[in-house]
Amino acid sequence: EDGCESHSSEFNAGCIETEHLGHTDHGGDSVITEIEILNHIHENADMGKVLAVCTSEKKGTQKEDVGTIEVIEDYGVKGDAHAGKWHRQVSLLSYEKIEEFRNRGAQVEFGAFGENFVVEGYDFKTLPIGSRFKCNDVILELTQIGKECHQGCAIYQTMGDCIMPREGVFCKVLHGGTVKNGDEFTLIEEA
Repeated sequence: EDGCESHSSEFNAGCIETEHLGHTDHGGDSVITEIEILNHIHENADMGKVLAVCTSEKKGTQKEDVGTIEVIEDYGVKGDAHAGKWHRQVSLLSYEKIEEFRNRGAQVEFGAFGENFVVEGYDFKTLPIGSRFKCNDVILELTQIGKECHQGCAIYQTMGDCIMPREGVFCKVLHGGTVKNGDEFTLIEEA
């Protein structure tokens, strides 16, 4: 007997989940981390793929794909000019939207729009605020969709358009870690 039978059905469900993961002690208390719970609950979630991780030391400049980045909890990408204690700690842009823009004649590299992550497999702007993503140990929460356009950016000057103001999204960092090109990127909770 594991001690779960004597608890309410709501608690019992929690016991079953943690017991299935092998983390319930025989007193009924679960010994499991939030990340383990999220991993277990969302093991069949939709997967995307990180194609680029980009950073820049100065605001107003294009970011550069650096291959691997460290993401700091409640701060953002280590060494990135946009990191800080605010709601736009990390920016995401869909690879498919960059490709659509390239197909219109734009010659842009990853990071050109100021995005930190280029991710294949999601149309970020269609997801609600509060949605959460996981990549390795990193957990991000969507806080803003789009931003005001700086219409003076080099891309806008050349193309008469820029996709970041309507396609880019911003997140705060709930849990930090390391992200590199090729890592899986998962929507773990749609708000």
